[in-house]
Amino acid sequence: MEAEAGAGRPRRRSVGVAVVGFGWMGRVHTRAYARLPHHFPALPLRPELVAVADEVPGRAEEAAEQFGFATASRDWRELVADPRVEAVSVTAPNFLHREIGLAVAAAGKHLWIEKPVGLTADDARAVADAARTAGVRSAVGFNYRNAPAVEAAHRMIAAGELGAVTHARVRLFSDYAAHPNAALTWRYERERGGSGVLGDLASHGIDLARHLLGPIAALTADTAVFLPERARPTGATAGHVRVVDGAAVMGRVENEDYVSCLLRFASGARGVLEASRVAVGEQNAYGFEIHGTKGAVSWDFRRLNELRVSRATPEAAYQDQPVATVHAGPGDGDFAAFQPGAANAMGYDDLKVIEAHRFLLSVADGVPRGATLDDAVRAATALDAMTRSAAEGGWVPVETERETGDARNIQETGDARDTRDARDARAT
Repeated sequence: MEAEAGAGRPRRRSVGVAVVGFGWMGRVHTRAYARLPHHFPALPLRPELVAVADEVPGRAEEAAEQFGFATASRDWRELVADPRVEAVSVTAPNFLHREIGLAVAAAGKHLWIEKPVGLTADDARAVADAARTAGVRSAVGFNYRNAPAVEAAHRMIAAGELGAVTHARVRLFSDYAAHPNAALTWRYERERGGSGVLGDLASHGIDLARHLLGPIAALTADTAVFLPERARPTGATAGHVRVVDGAAVMGRVENEDYVSCLLRFASGARGVLEASRVAVGEQNAYGFEIHGTKGAVSWDFRRLNELRVSRATPEAAYQDQPVATVHAGPGDGDFAAFQPGAANAMGYDDLKVIEAHRFLLSVADGVPRGATLDDAVRAATALDAMTRSAAEGGWVPVETERETGDARNIQETGDARDTRDARDARAT
């Protein structure tokens, strides 16, 4: 269906979208679709909320009533088969990613799927291969790379403003599983939750590290389970619920609470990645510190729109360099689509709007943008290497420049086009 066009405005085509899984992340995807016309009015596709599915009784119907989906179902297969649906968001639990992702691709529908895309690199690779065979576009929920401040750091590093990167630290600390009465949901089971904090948080850290510093050649890791037992829930759960009944049946936690990892990048830089889901006193403490031969840059998600930057001055170079707080502004990433001037705040949901925009732009013109299934495969490969290293000890190879060169060139081409389009839009 073609959307109406006003005087001097291009015609836009409606694209039917569906959401599978309507917990918190399903709501985030839905809000992102709804906000696209507000922040990116030039987008040639206008998302139409066609269908939503969730197996919990009543949840899909509630979503349809609140957000305006035309159809609600408990069976995601109905959405995949619906001819009105052209693109599908998959925000279901990790163990369902492979099955649903393969079905979406086989149906010829474009796929926006949350990380880690299954439980292993084999799962992620299977979905990526299916999407490639079907010729459909993909996006993966590595949303932290979408922050305009992170884009600014990426640009600084690529331009050599820090000199040659020498070493970096990436941290992802959270307390979402710190309470000992947190229910033993699928997140803590190996067969349904995969590698625990590795898939939940470290996958974001690996993507940030690769996005900013390039391929990871090798790594060595250590993991731990600090809360080995949790209470089994007696009914359906949503989010990180707690079981307060002292008579609850206890079960074993099968996957990791914590991981620390040393990284060797193909560039020669070194890195440290650390992630915990049981970090008491930490809430969404995600970020990075990157050091080079001429300067340094750091970012904290809790101060989303700021960078801490050290550059040489006439008075100080290499030693005693000042550190300044730099605010993201309209020249950084997609900041201008949300705020008119530097230091105006953006939030988490805005990063998903950016993700949705890049996804539908790729659907419109076939050029990959942002994080794709290829990035999910590389992140999952690193997670598998962490698991192997923790079990066997020692360094484990991860990837080579040859394995990433072609996809990286495609990614940079798409990002360059986005930057040019944004610049042209501001000029008009």
